[in-house]
Amino acid sequence: MQMETLQQRATDRSLRLLRHGAAWRIVALALITVLGALMPGCAAVGPNYARPKDAVPNTFKEAGPWKEAVPQDLLARGDWWEIFDDPALTDLELQARKTNLGLQAAAARVQQAQAVAGISGSFLYPELNFNPSAFRYAVSKTRPDQPSKQLGNVAYDINDFRVPLYASYEVDVWGKIRRLTEAAGAQAKANLAAYYTVLLTLEGDIAQTYFLIRVSDEDLRILRENIALRKRARDLVAARTKGGLSSELDLARVQTELSFTQADAQAAARRRTELEYTLAVLVGVQPEQFHIEERPFELKAPAIPVGLPSDLLQRRPDIAEAERRLAARNAEIGVAKAAYFPSIRLTGAVGVESFNMSELLNQDSRIWAIGASLWQPVFNAGRIGFDVDRAKAAYAENLAVYRDRILRAFQEVESSLAGLHILDEQAQYQATALENAGKATQLATARYNKGLVALIDVIDAQRTSLLAQRQALQVLNSQMLATVALIKALGGGWGERQLSYRTTR
Repeated sequence: MQMETLQQRATDRSLRLLRHGAAWRIVALALITVLGALMPGCAAVGPNYARPKDAVPNTFKEAGPWKEAVPQDLLARGDWWEIFDDPALTDLELQARKTNLGLQAAAARVQQAQAVAGISGSFLYPELNFNPSAFRYAVSKTRPDQPSKQLGNVAYDINDFRVPLYASYEVDVWGKIRRLTEAAGAQAKANLAAYYTVLLTLEGDIAQTYFLIRVSDEDLRILRENIALRKRARDLVAARTKGGLSSELDLARVQTELSFTQADAQAAARRRTELEYTLAVLVGVQPEQFHIEERPFELKAPAIPVGLPSDLLQRRPDIAEAERRLAARNAEIGVAKAAYFPSIRLTGAVGVESFNMSELLNQDSRIWAIGASLWQPVFNAGRIGFDVDRAKAAYAENLAVYRDRILRAFQEVESSLAGLHILDEQAQYQATALENAGKATQLATARYNKGLVALIDVIDAQRTSLLAQRQALQVLNSQMLATVALIKALGGGWGERQLSYRTTR
């Protein structure tokens, strides 16, 4: 009986203040949850983000009806490489989307940023935690809450069973958490835009490397044909030398030209191997397991529409990335300013506690708690002000980056269009030079066979013809590479998009 009396006394002392007013305790917990739902509607400190309107250079803005740069980098660009009508290139592009390691890393960064945004957003809501526990412990006979000389004071063991539900919520009066969530969301969007920048760059690099390989194939074909011609010329001069019609000097000259051409062919083969290994890495496979078969060069530079698309700034993923990082920096200014103001946290708990398992769910076993705390910085040697200055400087930095991206976008498009226009004229002149070089070679060979000119004239004509062939090939290669560069500068292929801005030369 004495043990039961002591246990009952301890129980009464522990629960005396925790057994009344159950209805309003539950209401208090509900109030915390309601506050969590209502606070996002309050104003937040710091500047609200507004997209810069003076980022487009005036010289370009006056030249055509440009739209405001609302990022739409998620617009479908399609398989822009299909304008080149090369099934092998299409296969490489599609394979790289699945196996390129850099693209996989960019996708993982997007997932990380989205997870961070989710974590930040979770702080807008109350946090609930369920923490049941069961303990058995011994109470000392000489415990400090009883006089040591009290008669009947004995040691005993006691059980403690608790089933509480805890709630806590930081009242976002000044918008600190909302600004954090805003910044994290903008960063997540920026990482998604960065992923599409990596994808577009990868697609362009694959196309350009593939074209360089095909140009190497054609260069090897030209060199091999010229090697065969020079071998025949060497045999002819060797026969004429034996007959006394040519000198040893002529034979040495044709042999020299043959060796030069053979050396050029080996250099071209080396370049092709290096390009093939580069393409293997872009696709995401082991170089020793990757091979591109040689084939005749059948590609032609596609026709380029005159002008620029009015939604250039909307489609460039790198510009969209810079703009979204700018929005994140703007939100971080609000986060820094919110540190000037007090933070308020509400906490509460409700549940049951009993020293006997059989009584745990009784009405008298209910427990509750509710409280609030406030944290107000008083003195920190200007730390908060310095942090605000840092946030403003970070915004200024990203604004400069954003404007620089736009300026470079216009420069890249203008340069690509101007380059393609000049290359088109250069190709016409080169075609005329190639035709005349072929005629000169035929005439020189015919006149040499008749003994009207020296062998050096034939060698010069052949050398000029070979140079003209290779230069014509390089002009075509430059056209292909410039076309891909234009597509990258536009943020993707033009397809059937309306072009509304005409360039001036």
